[in-house]
Amino acid sequence: MYGWRGTVGLVKPTFRPGPLEAFIRLLPAGVCVVPRYVGISGGTEKEFREALTIADQRVGELAALNVDLVLLQGAPPFMLRGPEFDRENSRQLREKYATPVQSATMIQLDALQALGAKSLVGLTYFRDDLNPKFAEFFETAGFQVKAMKGIDVPFADVGKVPVEVIYGAAKKLFRQSGGADCLYLLGAGWDCLNAIAPLERDLRTTVLTNVPADVWATLKFLGIHETTKGFGRLLEELP
Repeated sequence: MYGWRGTVGLVKPTFRPGPLEAFIRLLPAGVCVVPRYVGISGGTEKEFREALTIADQRVGELAALNVDLVLLQGAPPFMLRGPEFDRENSRQLREKYATPVQSATMIQLDALQALGAKSLVGLTYFRDDLNPKFAEFFETAGFQVKAMKGIDVPFADVGKVPVEVIYGAAKKLFRQSGGADCLYLLGAGWDCLNAIAPLERDLRTTVLTNVPADVWATLKFLGIHETTKGFGRLLEELP
């Protein structure tokens, strides 16, 4: 029987290959995934704001399939509106479709609290006109943001950034910023999973990024107590 431990529906922001496969690989046997897509392609603020209406429709489609949980993936659309909007939007969707709904951003705030983090340094693959707004999201939620900077890469090519480039940029930014309780790698579009463990060891900090956080929230919701090694403290210690 498929999905004998639960089925999670994903509302994914882009058609980018990679993040869906990574999410599925980190889930234990018996959990099935049903994806739906919003279709963001340029990574602009205009697209992010328009994405929320499409995401609402996708939640309805997944609710009709009787999934156990809907995850709204893609942090920027919600970060631009702030934590209060994000929390209220999820509540309204839960009531509208009578289905549990969680957003990636609310999950990340929960994960930071679970990890005991009060400060963070953030590295993203977005332009620096957006990064201060992402920092404001976390500051409004009560966290100290020491830095929130982006690497210079076209939005369409994010998945091609080598892991050693992510590691090097994150390590440099973290040290230049004086360190923090958490190194935050914003976005599921880059292939950063193999950088998590080395960064945690070398910087003696905790690393948080989208895919492991979404896996952690899924396991927590479904009541599955399994640990996964090699992708950071969140999956190794907290399930």
